[in-house]
Amino acid sequence: MKPQIMVLGVGNILYSDDGFGIKVVEKLQNNYIFPDHVTIVDGGVLGVNLLGVISHAHKLIVVDTILNKSNPGDFHRLEGEEIPNRILGKNSMHQVDLLEALTLCRLMDNIPETIILGVEPEDIETLHPELTPILAEKVDAMVEWVLRELVNLGVPTQKKTSNVIP
Repeated sequence: MKPQIMVLGVGNILYSDDGFGIKVVEKLQNNYIFPDHVTIVDGGVLGVNLLGVISHAHKLIVVDTILNKSNPGDFHRLEGEEIPNRILGKNSMHQVDLLEALTLCRLMDNIPETIILGVEPEDIETLHPELTPILAEKVDAMVEWVLRELVNLGVPTQKKTSNVIP
């Protein structure tokens, strides 16, 4: 049996760059076909309510914004022991809830191996449904990064083909 793999985008699409993870998973869902053991999930701001979903995953790739005091648009990759300390420093409730959900998975003896792929946001406070231009330009690069992580996990990726007749 193949390990269950989940790509989880989290964030709030109403607050500009905070919706970055959601934009990435939408692009993955709309443009790629994945094997049955791979799930692409728009987690929004569900946080701890995602426990039922993420507890079934063996491997979890989370896509989100990460405040790392670097330049807007810079990419970050966190795994293992880096995750709790870095998330606790965030001001976003969905980050704290995600950590709680992962902690509850540990209590259930089913914590997925987790990687967080993130980007430094420019603006996560303005009520605006669009990403800032600098982060909008980074969506495709993050999609490619997620696809590389999946290939490293042995997951073949296939781009959807259009059925449009010329």
